[in-house]
Amino acid sequence: MTDGQPVAVSRRIAAPAGDIFRILADPGRHIDIDGSGMLRGAVSSDMITAVGDVFVIAMYFTPLGNYEMNNHVVVYEPDRRIGWEPHPGRGHKDEASEDRWGQLWSFELVPDGPDATIVTESYDCSRAPEDKRAGMDNGKVWLAGMARTLELLDGLCGPGGAVG
Repeated sequence: MTDGQPVAVSRRIAAPAGDIFRILADPGRHIDIDGSGMLRGAVSSDMITAVGDVFVIAMYFTPLGNYEMNNHVVVYEPDRRIGWEPHPGRGHKDEASEDRWGQLWSFELVPDGPDATIVTESYDCSRAPEDKRAGMDNGKVWLAGMARTLELLDGLCGPGGAVG
């Protein structure tokens, strides 16, 4: 992947897109699918319903300690696509910054038959400052966590999962 290009991981999940989307649109369920190990729980519990919504997640990262991220929803197509731009919140060393970092986390859902969906998680940091992109290897540092997120999502939605 070249510099400035989004990184992405895909997985086929044996569940309808609507079931998967309901989990992605519920900030309270994000800890259940956190492949990074950084999420501590939802601060805001309202379902995501539209572009412009903001949901807050409690996080932990060793260099920063405990902090919150304010996630601004910029993509919302029910049962198809959802995405947000994170912004540092309470407890983060950059919480006073008014600018978003130029990052986008998103999920795209493509039906694959009546009861399966190809889910692609993407991370795009192409608008982030060059030093931030370099520190994250243009987002490649997140690939293993993204694969784990889709594995956890599959476990919730697939046969024997606890969708709902």
